[in-house]
Amino acid sequence: MTERFAFDIHATDGKARTGVISTPRGEIRTPAFMPVGTAATVKAMLPDSVRATGADILLGNTYHLMLRPTAERIAALGGLHKFMNWSRPILTDSGGFQVMSLSALRKLTEEGVRFSSHIDGSKHMLTPERSMEIQRLLGSDIVMCFDECPALPATDAAVAQSMRMSMRWADRSRQAFGDRPGHALFGIQQGGVNRDLRGESADALRAIGFDGYAVGGLAVGEGQEAMFGVLDYAPDMLPDDKPRYLMGVGKPDDIVGAVERGIDMMDCVLPSRSGRTGQVWTRRGPVAIKNARHQNDPRPIDEACTCPCCQGYSRAYLHHVFKAEEIISSMLLTWHNLHYFQELMQGLRDAIAAGKLAAFVAQFHAQRAQGDIEPL
Repeated sequence: MTERFAFDIHATDGKARTGVISTPRGEIRTPAFMPVGTAATVKAMLPDSVRATGADILLGNTYHLMLRPTAERIAALGGLHKFMNWSRPILTDSGGFQVMSLSALRKLTEEGVRFSSHIDGSKHMLTPERSMEIQRLLGSDIVMCFDECPALPATDAAVAQSMRMSMRWADRSRQAFGDRPGHALFGIQQGGVNRDLRGESADALRAIGFDGYAVGGLAVGEGQEAMFGVLDYAPDMLPDDKPRYLMGVGKPDDIVGAVERGIDMMDCVLPSRSGRTGQVWTRRGPVAIKNARHQNDPRPIDEACTCPCCQGYSRAYLHHVFKAEEIISSMLLTWHNLHYFQELMQGLRDAIAAGKLAAFVAQFHAQRAQGDIEPL
């Protein structure tokens, strides 16, 4: 087991890369999809079940954990890994995105963000220094620098002002993080959909120096075409020898497109949120299990899928427990979704390693174009 954080690229295919991020808590195969455990849990899943889907790393949330149960309480109980019974790597976001979404409940200054808790209205101040302290108390393996993420669309002037403050915050985050062997700090590129601002942000981050680099400020309302337009150049502005993380993405076709453009890591609440709302992700696209067409169907969601949901339960049963609002519905559908997302990542890794990514992507889109299987 390594005692340091390292990233090794094993193969490339076009801009796509496959490799391994090494941490003291285990290896992360890339490209990697990180299930989101916002409040120290991937909703409706046990940690061992999440691991069984193929996940190497989870994401935790600074904003939510600082409010409840508090980072200090988690630290006193042995840290986030012990607290949530997950022994492998954890990445924590900085809280900037969640604070941004509070809108009227926040006040933004150069110092940081003062806001009211969405839980009880209590007042809090989140700064780059406090974000680093919280993530240290949690014991995060990969720490994200504190940034501000403006919603799109926005004017270039507003995006530039926000980006430059985020770069000053990135420098403060770097200084507050200090020297922590075995732990990594990632910088976050901002700049909206403006190429020049993205370049300015990347230059600032490279000058500061980070263990990895995120492409932030996307998947916030700009649409897939605009997002891919930025990803056509933004990852190339970041160091080749460091992991590149696209924050908050996404749907399977977003993931495939991002990997084609050189992204190594992604996260999204979509697999678990969809599982709780009856949306199932498959090779043929999304399926709404609540639809009446499934109520007499004895087949699994996907006959080729090896997840426990598909191996043991019919569409008819899944339709029934969803309509009846039984807890097992969220459990089974989330398990399937996470399994599918991790299977997709393994397929991408294998295709890149074999130099056959274009064929894999073509098959991916062809299968989705066929749509779901016809009802019996």
